[in-house]
Amino acid sequence: MNTTPHSQGHHDHDHDHDHDHGHDHPLPSHEGESLVVEDEAGNLLAQQMVDALQALLIRKGLLSAGEVPLAIQALEAPGTHLGARIVARAWADPAFKQRLLANGKDGAAELGIKVGEAQLVVVENTPELHNVVVCTLCSCYPRSILGQPPSWYISKAYRARTVREPGRVLQEFGLQLPASTSICVHDSTADMRFLVVPMRPPGSELLDEDALSRLVTRDSMIGVAQALSPESK
Repeated sequence: MNTTPHSQGHHDHDHDHDHDHGHDHPLPSHEGESLVVEDEAGNLLAQQMVDALQALLIRKGLLSAGEVPLAIQALEAPGTHLGARIVARAWADPAFKQRLLANGKDGAAELGIKVGEAQLVVVENTPELHNVVVCTLCSCYPRSILGQPPSWYISKAYRARTVREPGRVLQEFGLQLPASTSICVHDSTADMRFLVVPMRPPGSELLDEDALSRLVTRDSMIGVAQALSPESK
């Protein structure tokens, strides 16, 4: 697949965040560093925990397979439903999608959603182009519509490796893109945050916006995953 690093704007070293960081030195490469922790046998501990939790909840009949990632997302990132509403409307209304792509904050405002960040750039995934978001310097993230960033988003490995080897990083998240799909990496800044509109999954044509929003996950709006399929719900 083709890779197109893409950076808009610049990082303001004096901007305010709700977290501490320092930019006095460039990030080390962290090339090849895993985004998850492995034990001595090479097993992915994080994935083992997720699989065990999913199997337990499904076995007890508390959740379906499709509800598991949404339940985890609700715990990790309260506020993601706002971004999901925006994406669902973009899927359902082509005219709204064009306005959203032209001006993210104005598009969100049409739904009564206030974006607290200075500027919101909305990008759309297509079969030819896949977008993924990173912040190479710290953890700039659209908190007002996606909640708190996941721990891996602010990790040094993700911040460094996503720019250098985005295809491999996406594979580690379980996302295998066709060789013909180009990858565009967007570097968030203090003044500019990004929201990815994932591709609308097949079989969702008859769903209303509420149902569509339940197919949109936090990770799909960062670009490290696809939206859920209706069959998984």
